[in-house]
Amino acid sequence: MTTAPTRPPGTAEHTVSAVPSRLGALLRLRELPVTVALIALVTITTVVNPLFLSPQGVKDLLLNATIVIILAAGQALVIITRNVDLSVGSVLGLVAFGTGTLFVTVPGIPIVVVFLVGMLLGALLGAINGLLVTVAKVPALVITLGTLYIYRGLNNAWAGGTQYFAGDRPDAFGALSVDTVLGFPLITLIAIVVVVIVAVYLAGTRAGRDLYAIGSDPDAAKLFGIPVSRRVFLAFLTNGVLAGLAGVLYASRFNSVGATTGSGLELAVVAAAVVGGVAIFGGSGSVVGAAMGALLLTTITSALTALRVDKFWQEAIVGVLILSAIIIDRIASVRTARKLRISEARNV
Repeated sequence: MTTAPTRPPGTAEHTVSAVPSRLGALLRLRELPVTVALIALVTITTVVNPLFLSPQGVKDLLLNATIVIILAAGQALVIITRNVDLSVGSVLGLVAFGTGTLFVTVPGIPIVVVFLVGMLLGALLGAINGLLVTVAKVPALVITLGTLYIYRGLNNAWAGGTQYFAGDRPDAFGALSVDTVLGFPLITLIAIVVVVIVAVYLAGTRAGRDLYAIGSDPDAAKLFGIPVSRRVFLAFLTNGVLAGLAGVLYASRFNSVGATTGSGLELAVVAAAVVGGVAIFGGSGSVVGAAMGALLLTTITSALTALRVDKFWQEAIVGVLILSAIIIDRIASVRTARKLRISEARNV
């Protein structure tokens, strides 16, 4: 009796079997749907309107997405821990108006100092959110809804009817949104650096990986010795820092800042993170996906405007994308839980 020789793992048969598994892993990427949707949207719009991808058109797309990308990166950290921060628009507004105030009241102030002050103010406001959530043990949705109005009220009281315009800032500061490197606006390059740093933190550090564990099951995370309160506080603090950075860049990007700056922006930021594959229930997602979600949502607005589609449909499409992302995430969670139960039953 003879037996068929066993092939070593490095043979062609093993290589062929590895291909479907790699393809399956690619198809399971949470960022894949938003990437495909973005490519399809840009392709269709360019066919209808060839000027959409002109050099100036691409620059405008990147500039429109930059602020939301930075905010979505910070929001992803918070949502992954099974929380949410609705105050980021108000934080941005306070910092943006504060930036204009600094340039007017302190002539000649170095731009680097303005960035540091803006990020420190954002850190303070983010720390307040983090402390209230972790110490008071009140849901973040309630806390940040309250601070949204508090921070907005402070900005209204501070700004009143005052507005600062592009002429009130140094030319070098305004140039951050004008000058480009290899076709990328400088503020967009700052956003890319932010995304890379946060992505490395989430994937390459223990503290970053702890955020996923907390979002998946906070009680289990505590049992494993993870300092849940400290990690959640740092997530809110970092989110505040990035909102402060976005506020300074907002003052560079737009012609005026005032009491209403940033109003309603928090909804777009949460939508970008969710559409980008960050699970609203916590525990999964990536900052790269959140950035892609921000780029998709801002591109939708630009594309539908270029196609002369009514603004109502723009908002309706964003709503459909949010619902689709939540439903898909829920279906994936149910399937994963079912496979886990089947696996455990077989092992028994």
